[in-house]
Amino acid sequence: MTRLAVTGASGFLGCHVLAALSQTDAEIVAHARTLRPEQAASPGLRWTAFDIAASDDAFERLGRPDTVIHLAWAGLPNYLSPAHLEIELPAQVSFLRGLAASGLKRLVVAGTCFEYGMQSGCLSEGTAAAPANPYGAAKDRLRRELEQLRDATPFDLRWLRLFYLYGSRQGPASLYSQFTAAAARGDKRFDMSPGNQVRDFMPVEEAASAIAAVAMVPQAPAILNVCSGTPVTVLSLVERWRADRAADIELNPGVFPYPAYEPFAFWGDNGRLRSLLGR
Repeated sequence: MTRLAVTGASGFLGCHVLAALSQTDAEIVAHARTLRPEQAASPGLRWTAFDIAASDDAFERLGRPDTVIHLAWAGLPNYLSPAHLEIELPAQVSFLRGLAASGLKRLVVAGTCFEYGMQSGCLSEGTAAAPANPYGAAKDRLRRELEQLRDATPFDLRWLRLFYLYGSRQGPASLYSQFTAAAARGDKRFDMSPGNQVRDFMPVEEAASAIAAVAMVPQAPAILNVCSGTPVTVLSLVERWRADRAADIELNPGVFPYPAYEPFAFWGDNGRLRSLLGR
């Protein structure tokens, strides 16, 4: 039986990855910084809690897994904080080096579309990384560190560049959570940005299913965009959410500015992902 650990398993994406993995026969250890009462063990699932920046026996506490899906990352969604480079990156490198030195065979890591920086249009895995904010730069440096480590201490590395995910249990500051809360309250108006910016959005359940597949399939590509591959405007997405809920709420675009740390129009090439999933 495959022994698999998920770091950051209590987060927005992590809880959905656990749900996807529950459909497999893997023996799973779920990691969180701290445990909550609802995080109880179940058949095939055990929880463990520790700070990745302060654990010398992480590999043991994760159950000596064959594969680790590494989702843990502190400081989000503040993408512009220098702490991503100054504090989080060194902690991440130390933690993952320790896992590799302890004998980890396979590592699947959540990267970000922000590694592509301010480049516009359709972005493929072959597009050179050019991060333009501290979060994207920290993730890109982590990938490079792990690639060098893999050459010195062989292990199987898979790097997943996540685009824009949305769905249940997302943080309250996200567009999805703000809209669903406004609709649930019966608000008559929803203030938002102009909404003409083009992005690549994917339901979190689909992303979690893809991540679980990568963890279980040996021939997955080394770098993989996890995205829909479909460019859509933010406004059209929110209009879809409104229609799905039959919500009587007026959209009020133009209240908030466009984010300065993103290009106006970009989306992912998901050809590798579709090939992996047989679609």
